[in-house]
Amino acid sequence: MHLEIDSHSSNEEFARVTAAVFMSRMNPTMEELEDVKTAVSEAVTNAVIHGYSDEIGIIYIEARIEGEELIISVRDEGKGILDVEKAMEPMYTTDTTGERSGMGFSFMEAFMDKVEVESKVGCGTCVTMKKRIGRGYMNKEQEEKETAEFYG
Repeated sequence: MHLEIDSHSSNEEFARVTAAVFMSRMNPTMEELEDVKTAVSEAVTNAVIHGYSDEIGIIYIEARIEGEELIISVRDEGKGILDVEKAMEPMYTTDTTGERSGMGFSFMEAFMDKVEVESKVGCGTCVTMKKRIGRGYMNKEQEEKETAEFYG
């Protein structure tokens, strides 16, 4: 799936729903659906607020299914991130107004199995998120063990 949306905050909901419809063919649990929708929402919101700020740009969303794994990438061609490692720390934010919590990447990591961020200042950012779907019958311990084995 390839989707291009303008960087208006109102398009975040459209991106969430589109991701949910795309992954529905994997027969996900409600929890898996909500996890993915939340992660996509955070990635798109980051692109709108931090990637483009007050400018309007394009946000590119790609999704694919590889076996049991859902892979979603959210990419912008905005400002980019100077220090990705620092930006991924919980509570870190560049927002000086106090309106943002700095938890976007933390939420993505909490709801997805794997999150990778590539960024270049002045060129933009790409967030790739991966999640195995169809493990709703497992308890948390089983799921964590199987995820660790799957990703090595």
